[in-house]
This record gives sequence, C-alpha cells and structure tokens, in this order.
Amino acid sequence: MKRSTMKKIVKIIAMLLIVITLVSFTSHVFAAGSMLDPKDLENKIEYGETNELTSKVGKIMGMIRNISIIAAVIVIMVIGVKYILGSVEEKAEYKKTFMPLIIGIILVVAATTIASFLFNIMK
Repeated sequence: MKRSTMKKIVKIIAMLLIVITLVSFTSHVFAAGSMLDPKDLENKIEYGETNELTSKVGKIMGMIRNISIIAAVIVIMVIGVKYILGSVEEKAEYKKTFMPLIIGIILVVAATTIASFLFNIMK
C-alpha cells in the first residue's frame, strides 16, 4: 500500500472517530413551546429502568472493550521493547507492523463503543 493512500485512510478514520465522539457526547434536550405541568411528567418519565438484557449487554461490551485495551497496551509494550533492542532491519520490520496494529486497536475500541452507543439509543 502506498504511503499517500495510507495517510488518507488514517485521516478518514481519525475524522470518523472525531465525529462519533462528538455525536456520543451530545445531550438530548426536550423542550416544548407551552408550559408543562411537572405532575404530568412525573408519571411519564421512569428513571433507572434497566432490564436484564440491557445490563448483560453493557457488561459484555465493557469487558470486550477493556480486554482489547489491555491487550493493546501489552502488545504495544512488547513491540516497543523489541524496537528499542532490535537491529536496523528489525526496526524497519516493527515499523511496518505498528501502523496496522494501531488501526486494529482503534477499530476494535470504536466498534465496541459504537455498538454500545447504538444499543443505548435503541433501548
């Protein structure tokens, strides 16, 4: 893969992650044009309603995300130590493996975050 193509791919992925981050941090605002009676809202809004499926999916997605982050940190540490101790040829090889590793880490973390975000919207 050419270097310019790789740079374009990295820029596109970075922009997508920024957009996803901005969308996930927005808050919902419920406004009305007329005055509402707070007693009407008390009966309609239920706080903290979670069912068994929601809690299980949340736990599973959190575990997948945490395990992937821990594995990524360990792999980056191992490659970093090998890079420091390696010869010139080995350093060139580690540089080649580093970019796909970073892209893979970003995709795994982004996939679990997007799936959690979509699941929270659907419930």
